[in-house]
Amino acid sequence: MDAALLNPTLNPSAWSAYGVTLNSRLLLGTAGYPSPQALHEAIVASGTEVVTVGLRRIHAGEGGGDNGHIAAIRSALREQGARLLPNTAGCRTAREAVELSHLARELYDTAWIKLEVVGDEQTLQPDPWELVLAAEELVREGFQVFPYCTDDLVTCQRLLDVGCEVLMPWGAPIGSGQGLINPWALRTLRERLPHIPLIVDAGIGAPAHAVQAMELGYDAVLLNSAVSQARDPVRMAAAFGRVVQAGRLGYEAGVMAPQAMAVATTPVSGRPFLL
Repeated sequence: MDAALLNPTLNPSAWSAYGVTLNSRLLLGTAGYPSPQALHEAIVASGTEVVTVGLRRIHAGEGGGDNGHIAAIRSALREQGARLLPNTAGCRTAREAVELSHLARELYDTAWIKLEVVGDEQTLQPDPWELVLAAEELVREGFQVFPYCTDDLVTCQRLLDVGCEVLMPWGAPIGSGQGLINPWALRTLRERLPHIPLIVDAGIGAPAHAVQAMELGYDAVLLNSAVSQARDPVRMAAAFGRVVQAGRLGYEAGVMAPQAMAVATTPVSGRPFLL
């Protein structure tokens, strides 16, 4: 039997976002799945408690064959008892993002919003000025903002200054699967903002990338393409669900410090003993 089932202290600790306690540290996107059934099964297999969905994609799909995916999301949310995190993917200005956020709040009766404001068409890098502007207005209007940002410390500080309580820095450009391209910057964010929930969002392509993020001390990861584009999305979702928890448990247990030289693990002096 799994030792964690016998001893709950062997599970990673819970975490919270805007006062909501969460046990799973994997947030899952819903775009690009091969079928509604695969989407539903992947959400359940991942064990996620937060599912994100793009408002622009939903409205583009109305009457266009995407209704099956919407039904699959709703069904999986009910089965998991998970929360929906609408996002403003595709927005290019603060004004667009604010308007879409209001629509999300009306449709889904949630103050949560994953704020995305794209500033570059090639990298889909967030626009820091428009992002902070939109975040400030949304916080003032009662939204609980999850801003998708780069790993720039100053931008992150500005987002905190306007009232964001969670940050979602990228690991690499969206959908690139490159993993954590600047671990130093992510480590710096974690060290400088020790009490802020930090979620690595975008760029994760393999379970090993998620483990790396968790071992840096990040609270969670959000990913989509790594699961939806896998040969078997359901099994990949299960893999990510497990390694994210394992990575966090390893961080909490205390990963050993690397050494420049070999360090003997077997005593070379003293009396021998028999098992």
